[in-house]
Amino acid sequence: MTEAREITIRRLTMRSMRRGIKEMDLILPAFARMALPGMSDADLTLYETLLSENDHDLYAWVTGMAAAPRKYGVLIESITQTAIGEVAGRSSF
Repeated sequence: MTEAREITIRRLTMRSMRRGIKEMDLILPAFARMALPGMSDADLTLYETLLSENDHDLYAWVTGMAAAPRKYGVLIESITQTAIGEVAGRSSF
């Protein structure tokens, strides 16, 4: 039996929270809320694979401190842009 799409999205949103490092606890849930509902099934599968990666590696990829593996390139760019938008939205300038 396959999981219903809505359940998959909720599960991945929960997996995006309470990560190994605080920075990813802040970055991934915002991305999940905004992007997961509009993703294709293939993109959701890729995101789930991404969540299996080490948080320190994820942080390095999102911040540009290290190059992300090619298979995650577009996804990491989207996460980075969401994080930048979140920070800009909180700016008091």
